[in-house]
Amino acid sequence: MQTKHFIDGQWVDSNGGGEMAILNPATGRQIATVPDGSRADVDRAVQAAKAAFYDGRWSRKTPGERSLALFRLADLLEQHGEAIGRVESENAGKPFAQLTMAGDVPFSVDNLRFFAAAARDTHGMRAGEYAAGYTSMFRREPVGVVGQIAPWNYPLLMAVWKLGPALAAGCTVVLKPAPTTPLSALMLADLMAEAGIPAGVVNIVTGGNETGQAIVEHPDVRMVSLTGSTGTGKKIMATAASTLKRVHLELGGKAPVLVFDDADLALVTAKASFAAICNTGQDCTAATRVYVERARYHDAVESLVEAMRGVQVGDPFDDNTAMGPAISAVQRTRVLGFIERAKASGARVLTGGGVPKGYDDGFWVEPTVIVDADQSAEIIQSEVFGPVITVSAFDSEAQAIGYGNDVLYGLAASVFTRDVGRAMRVAQQLEFGTVWINDHIPLASEGPHGGFKQSGFGKDLSIEAVGDYQITKHVMIANG
Repeated sequence: MQTKHFIDGQWVDSNGGGEMAILNPATGRQIATVPDGSRADVDRAVQAAKAAFYDGRWSRKTPGERSLALFRLADLLEQHGEAIGRVESENAGKPFAQLTMAGDVPFSVDNLRFFAAAARDTHGMRAGEYAAGYTSMFRREPVGVVGQIAPWNYPLLMAVWKLGPALAAGCTVVLKPAPTTPLSALMLADLMAEAGIPAGVVNIVTGGNETGQAIVEHPDVRMVSLTGSTGTGKKIMATAASTLKRVHLELGGKAPVLVFDDADLALVTAKASFAAICNTGQDCTAATRVYVERARYHDAVESLVEAMRGVQVGDPFDDNTAMGPAISAVQRTRVLGFIERAKASGARVLTGGGVPKGYDDGFWVEPTVIVDADQSAEIIQSEVFGPVITVSAFDSEAQAIGYGNDVLYGLAASVFTRDVGRAMRVAQQLEFGTVWINDHIPLASEGPHGGFKQSGFGKDLSIEAVGDYQITKHVMIANG
């Protein structure tokens, strides 16, 4: 496995940058080093992507040619999926059997195949006579060089979510993986040439905040796509304003789970507990705030506490493990800090709240259930990004909707009820980009994914994602 920058189809050393240690979060031990990209590295990557865009080696390929290359990339990822998945689990602490190979790798393959098909439907044109003596054509064209900044929670999947629609649209890319989890993206780069994606079309530069800043500031980057925190998204918007870049942001979340008195509590418990601990709760769509109609509140609390106590935490390569470690010592400290401040404000921890016994090495956090938190409390209002749920009661449908919407975020929510009319009524009023009914967390390549409010804008997944990487051109022809 290469651990250099991937620029213009070559593995290259950093020009002036240092090195970053890559750790296994289950053990805390170093497993690799990668370059901390310099501004010179970023410029080299951008120039490679710019040349590849303007000489047409990708942007002027037929949709069918781009589609074929993406299908080949999907096939190669599927063939090498277990090897890439093992590195992903070691680097990110994900349960190998229950998450990486059961979810991340096959979903990544499916995403690529979806965008391979979508590539053949991106160049539709409309034409008509809208002014006397003229015929107008409206063309959809790729935006150009795109800078993409991926997060650490789903390293492979998020790389694919970004690369797939950009490549389908005909763009060229400079991708920066998260500084803690770059390895699976680098392994994906190894498959590019074999898939038929020309040199310079996809460039991967590893690095930290300064590397990302250099991408956002670069004048030849026409668009920046970030999946990350709301704070980082705001900084990118401010920086991008100086060059009027297009900005695509998938940011934080604080998903509510609204449980009405007719809901199946066994179903609620299974779905909400899984969505709280999946990927150690390090998911923008994770179930974080469970609101239960008062008549069922105590039963729901008891059931959720039992489920969270029963979560098997441990070695990511044990097939029975349901939850691995947090990504880093910093993240563990952050999550535990939220819990301690919640307790200090009067909330009660019914299970969890600390480090599992016997897990002193690595960055572990117990699955945690908190009750008696005020709606205005930090633990309710802010994204924790860990395996922590709060449970609160409500007295009416209107109050449930109000509690659900009463945060700065608007990425995902869920509603549990047997009443179809209520489900549709509540879903319409929830200010979230995705609303699940009687489930929480599943996604499909065909379904647009993106947020409202301070969860960002733009869509990942679906044909809408491809459109985000295109611009409309009006060609007006005089008929005489």
